[in-house]
Amino acid sequence: REEELIFVGLAGMIDPPRDEVRVAVAQCRDAGIRPVMITGDHPATAAAIARELGILVDNHRVVSGRDLDAMADDRLEQEVEGVSAYARVTAEHKLRVVRAWQKRGQIVAMTGDGVNDAPAVKAADIGIAMGITGTDVSKEASAMTLVDDNFSSIVAAVEEGRAIFGNIKKYLMYLLSSNIGEIGLMAGAALLG
Repeated sequence: REEELIFVGLAGMIDPPRDEVRVAVAQCRDAGIRPVMITGDHPATAAAIARELGILVDNHRVVSGRDLDAMADDRLEQEVEGVSAYARVTAEHKLRVVRAWQKRGQIVAMTGDGVNDAPAVKAADIGIAMGITGTDVSKEASAMTLVDDNFSSIVAAVEEGRAIFGNIKKYLMYLLSSNIGEIGLMAGAALLG
C-alpha cells in the first residue's frame, strides 16, 4: 500500500550535450547559419539545453507544441525568426516550422532520426538523416546521411562546401577574364581585316 512506503532517496539522470556541439553551434553562428532546436522534450528542458548550447540567445523564446496548435500558419511565419527552440512537438509541427522558414525565403536544413522526422526532413531544402540511430524511413527521406550522427560533421561539410564554391568562383572569374581578352582580340582582328 502507498502508506507503507519508505523514502530511500532520489536519483537524477542527465544526458548532457556533446562538447563539440557547443563549438559547432558557435561556428554556425559565425558562418551566418541560424541553428534552431526542435525536440520532444519538456519546454523547460529544451530551454536549458538550448541556452547551454548557445542556441537560445537574445530575446528569442521557446515555443511548445500546444502553442503551435493554437497558432495559425501566417502567424507562425511572422514569429518563426524569434523562436530558437520548439518543445513537445509532433511530426506535423516540425513540418510547419520547416515550411514557415521556407516561406520567409530561407534555405532550410533539417536533421532527423525517426519516422516522425521524415516529413520535415523530406520537405526541407537539405534533409539530413542520422546514419547510426536513424530509421530507414528517415534515411530514405533525406538528401544526406551522417555516418557518425555528429552535428559538427554538418558544420565541417558546410565549411568544405563553401571553400569548394569559392574556388569554383575564382576559377570561373580567372577563365572569363582571360578568355574575354582573347575573344576581344580575335573579334577586333576579324573586324579590322
